[in-house]
Amino acid sequence: MLPIVLYSHPYGPNPWKVAIILEELHLPYETRFVNFTDVKKEPFISLNPNGRLPAIEDPNTSLKLFESGAIVEYLLDQYDPDNKLAYAADDHQKYYDTKAWFHLQVSGQGPYYGQAGWFSRLAPEKIPLAIERYGNEIRRVTSVLNNVLKDREWLVGDKCTYADLVFMPWQRWAGRLAANPGTLDEAFPYAASWFERLSERPSVKKVFAYQDAAIEKAEREKTGM
Repeated sequence: MLPIVLYSHPYGPNPWKVAIILEELHLPYETRFVNFTDVKKEPFISLNPNGRLPAIEDPNTSLKLFESGAIVEYLLDQYDPDNKLAYAADDHQKYYDTKAWFHLQVSGQGPYYGQAGWFSRLAPEKIPLAIERYGNEIRRVTSVLNNVLKDREWLVGDKCTYADLVFMPWQRWAGRLAANPGTLDEAFPYAASWFERLSERPSVKKVFAYQDAAIEKAEREKTGM
């Protein structure tokens, strides 16, 4: 099998979500980092008209695809025939529950955590109301996870699925971005334990270590050291 090309960036969490799924499915892949200043230009804009990361090219099927959610669905449909990370379609409740959590991550976790990061760390003007709003949204989403994890290890059924894994790249930064971040794990212990269980998976360990190294390199390049 030829390596799938993953277009990524050290800082953006969404490409690392795709990387975790690739690792879980033991698929060969090559990471190509794209600067944020280049995503709105050719040749990348032809790959993703929205000018955002991630995107993939799969030389095994000649498929090119953007949007992390669509990419995850493609990888599962194409390369997880045994439902290692999912449930069979005839197991209706679990099949659709997994999709529901996936959609929550795509629409309710990533965008709000991203806004929290922007307003608290990157915006040229600090707007307290926006910082508080999106920081509190991190706490709200984490509380949703915490409530359902009180009496089970995984979000759906009795195994780790893609529904759990896709939350990880954004959730790892929740403590830094949330309002009153120091109390996040204490306030939501079941979500914290779930995060720790997922963090021990080889795929997550490998991807997070790779991201940490990429961020460290990017920071050195910024300072010229």
